[in-house]
Amino acid sequence: MGSPLTSEEFVRLLDKNLREVSENSIEELHQKENMIPKLYRTINSDSATEEFYDIGAVPDIVPFNGKISYLSVAPGYYTKIEPKEYAGGLIAERKLIDDKKYAVLDDRARMLMESGHRVEQKTAVRPFAYAFSSAFDYMQSEEGVSLCSDSHTTKAGTSVAAGFDNAGTSALSKTSLAATRILMRKFRNDISERIVIEPDTLIVPDNLYDTALELVKSEKDPTSANNTINTQVGRWTVLPWLRLDDYDTNNWFMCDSKLMKRYLVWINRIALESKNTVDFETYSLKQAVYGRWGNGFINWRWIFGHNVT
Repeated sequence: MGSPLTSEEFVRLLDKNLREVSENSIEELHQKENMIPKLYRTINSDSATEEFYDIGAVPDIVPFNGKISYLSVAPGYYTKIEPKEYAGGLIAERKLIDDKKYAVLDDRARMLMESGHRVEQKTAVRPFAYAFSSAFDYMQSEEGVSLCSDSHTTKAGTSVAAGFDNAGTSALSKTSLAATRILMRKFRNDISERIVIEPDTLIVPDNLYDTALELVKSEKDPTSANNTINTQVGRWTVLPWLRLDDYDTNNWFMCDSKLMKRYLVWINRIALESKNTVDFETYSLKQAVYGRWGNGFINWRWIFGHNVT
């Protein structure tokens, strides 16, 4: 249990001779950068878990020989996402609140809500930060491989030799950008047929933001001295994500933003809520916040990730 806020601990707040007292005066990252609505499809849930399932595509029809040939459709994969509970509280000595001389520690409920929003943003980055791991935070995946993997499978029994790999190790460059776009556009569905993938978004750590902008915004090829046009201009939205730098400063991701907003889901089971009370025995003032959420992906074909070594 955390220590209560007491007059003894914050004795300086009882001294009215201080020139200034500040309270969390520098804006935190989560207050400026809310990535959830940019990347996720939010589902307001009323269930303990949310379950997803897909059905495979119909194979090619065959030449007619006087009798219809009936085709098989393979089942897809099952995914379950179970939101987790999050909570925290503050307890303050009544005497401290009564005797302090400065307008700080007044809105403790807001402070707790800010803490909750910070954790939401830390949650949001994890599918990307751990895109090459199959140890999921909230989800169970029947396929059982990482979001970005060279081991994706299908139940249809068709070949997965091409169009099923969405993980690489290339550093961000002119060459790797163009090559990754082509690889994504060659993704295949569950029966190994070509599908429409339109990569249009780069998600990068802040460390790679300048590199990404140079590659996709320069009118001329940034690697050429011969005024060659830059074919990447106009194709890309670049999203720098500062929290990615906390995990790796070289990994980067290419996405089809429309498919991302369909298949990357945020389960909002209980939105952050606060409550307060006074302890009957001690007159201590208590504030608490509670929320319940989870995230995950229900298809991998919207992303290609590079785990740069």
